Amino acid sequence: MDYSATPQAVGPETSTLESMAPPVKRASHAKAIAAITLGNGLEFFDFTIYSFFATIIGKLYFPVEGQLAQLMLAVGTFGVGFIMRPVGGIVLGAYADRAGRKAAMSLTLWLMTLGSGIIAFAPTYAAIGLAAPMLVILARLIQGFALGGEIGASTSLLLEYGSDKTRGFYGSWQFVSQGLNTVCGSLLGVALAAALSTSALESWGWRVPFVIGMAMGPIGIYIRRHLNETLPGVEDTAGGVGEAAASMPVRQIFRDHARVITTGVLTTIGGTAANYIVLFYLSTYAIRILHLPMSSALWAAWTAAAVTVVCSPFAGALSDRVGRKRVLGVSRVLLIVAVYPAFMAINAAPTVPVLLTVVAGLAVLVAFTAVPNIVMLPEMFPRQIRATGMSIVYCLGVSIFGGFAQFFATWLIQVSGSNLAPAWYLIGCGVVSLLPLPFIRETAGRDIG
Repeated sequence: MDYSATPQAVGPETSTLESMAPPVKRASHAKAIAAITLGNGLEFFDFTIYSFFATIIGKLYFPVEGQLAQLMLAVGTFGVGFIMRPVGGIVLGAYADRAGRKAAMSLTLWLMTLGSGIIAFAPTYAAIGLAAPMLVILARLIQGFALGGEIGASTSLLLEYGSDKTRGFYGSWQFVSQGLNTVCGSLLGVALAAALSTSALESWGWRVPFVIGMAMGPIGIYIRRHLNETLPGVEDTAGGVGEAAASMPVRQIFRDHARVITTGVLTTIGGTAANYIVLFYLSTYAIRILHLPMSSALWAAWTAAAVTVVCSPFAGALSDRVGRKRVLGVSRVLLIVAVYPAFMAINAAPTVPVLLTVVAGLAVLVAFTAVPNIVMLPEMFPRQIRATGMSIVYCLGVSIFGGFAQFFATWLIQVSGSNLAPAWYLIGCGVVSLLPLPFIRETAGRDIG
């Protein structure tokens, strides 16, 4: 069977399979959205906490000379997990296209829980030497593998619950979930930083959020068991139709969809770099570069996340109305224009009010550029290979330019001597991501199968 990049080119056999997809009750959609986005939200809860306590983790697990060197190793380890994302995207994405979205999402949550547990209970370098940073790296690799598959399965399922006129709105809830969990993570970080002494925070306080994240995994698995499967034939025939349809998804994607993969990856670069710099790195930047206190600087991430929660549904609905490409293109150009003056402003007046104002403005643009991007990616693929295709494209784009965005930004500051270097990184990623946009087909309002 030949799987095409466009729904119109999908063959009769595929159409028959897709017509077998079980109907979804619209009354259950609110609960379904919450259950589907839980895993992706858990990712951002853990990532938020890791970013917030990167300076402490660097001190405890990477005892090299110099605070900036410790920070680079800590944020580099943060990025290590993204190396495994493409592998997890291929393996778990193919599993989601064979065994169903629900089965894949349960597996990813168990793996995510394991990674959180390792970080939560890993002894420090002072206790076990080099084995300590290796444990942290192992945990990040496991989480990266899991999340490589989670994003494809959960986003595909989310869009398949929507209609041709609401997929953008439905897909936007991935970012709402990310924002809500980032808010929770940042509030918890602020509370711990305010309530505990420095010694207590470094001794055990920073571990508390990872224990909480570990406990959220089994809860998410329980909630997700009530979801309806949207992959044709998986539940009706014990996986027979779904397994046959996805027997060779990876080979077919790279053989028949090379152009879609390339354009999708390039488009993703700009949104993901902005997302990770604004939502995560600016808190670390405020502490290390602007020398603001941790308890105050952490509010930058809270502000960015709160703005994302509010703006994402509007961005998704607008992309349903006027098109993904138009919303993505306009917002990304505005982001490119705004980012350098934004960094100049916070360096000229390094105060908390200025920082929060700048972060809020950038977060609005990030929401409007990231939402149509993540919705558009799975729409490029037919249902039988959608999770795999989405995972590959998204993970390749995120792995380097998102996961290592904090590392690149810190390194650029070090080699250039300029505190404005992160702005140039975002501008470069943004410009590159606009190049393939004219060659991508508009998917809003069209049947994707």
